[in-house]
Amino acid sequence: MMRAPRFWLRPPDRPGLRARLLSPLGRIYAAATAKRLRSGALRKLDVPVVCVGNINAGGVGKTPTVIAVSQELQNRFHTPHIISRGYGGSAVGPVHVDPTKHSAAFVGDEPLLLAAFSEVWVAKDRVAGAQAALDAGATALVLDDGFQHAALSYDLSIVVVDAAQGFGNGRCLPAGPLREPIDVGLARADVLITIGDTDAQDQFTQRYPHLANIPRARAELVPLQTGMPWEGLRAFAFAGIGQPKKFFATLKKLGAEIVHAEALGDHAKLSPAFLRRLEQDAAAANAQLVTTEKDAARLPPSFRTRVITLPVRLQFSEDAALTEALNKLPKPD
Repeated sequence: MMRAPRFWLRPPDRPGLRARLLSPLGRIYAAATAKRLRSGALRKLDVPVVCVGNINAGGVGKTPTVIAVSQELQNRFHTPHIISRGYGGSAVGPVHVDPTKHSAAFVGDEPLLLAAFSEVWVAKDRVAGAQAALDAGATALVLDDGFQHAALSYDLSIVVVDAAQGFGNGRCLPAGPLREPIDVGLARADVLITIGDTDAQDQFTQRYPHLANIPRARAELVPLQTGMPWEGLRAFAFAGIGQPKKFFATLKKLGAEIVHAEALGDHAKLSPAFLRRLEQDAAAANAQLVTTEKDAARLPPSFRTRVITLPVRLQFSEDAALTEALNKLPKPD
């Protein structure tokens, strides 16, 4: 997957020539999304269904949010199962993800990461995936993405956005980063989760004052304390996530010396030739290979011991809106 073009992040009042020229296509894209949502036959299930999605295309912190929501449901005595389409994998499903047997090439990298925290099903057909999860004993479902797809009826819809980037230039694909117009999408959302540090959160509030009435939770991605001595580590870092620069910045903040930073496209394939090159270059620089949890899921098992992984988790500074919404969900029998 290619990284987002820079003009997507321009201010809405100064979108630039390319965004203006592509805007008619963006309106067509938005209309197609709206038509799909109107025409879908929503299936209502007997267990609560939580959708964690986004309006922006690309990485905004959705996977850590799915983990956090699943753990919150577990704290409320639910047995949540996660339903994923398994982006980047070949599985059609429904497939019950087993990290000991399945590869990222088959089920996708995100399901492998999520499987460490909850039961995960990969299914291109979300209804079929949901039914498989129910048959396996799920008392709640968490949909990884699906906010713009009409298949299941959601009891709670959560939209995640990067607080620093916000909604970019406010235009729909391909003129901007949005899958649908901001106001249209957020009208269906029960909770908006903005992810970023204090400065980014304040910036988001100032940029979108008209969103003040939407229930909002604020969170930040923080490194998991593993005892790893990052201070002074010569890091040969690589990342194929939505925003690789954030990963590199986190490493630097932890005190690592970034010898090299290899930014890849989201879900980028890690070929044997590419990994050999990385290993050789890291050895020549007397540096340690470091990557993200999601990228580590795509590494061959034989290569994983050569790479240090930096795990991050969602930490809430304001979670009242999310807590209240989760508390309203039906309790397990």
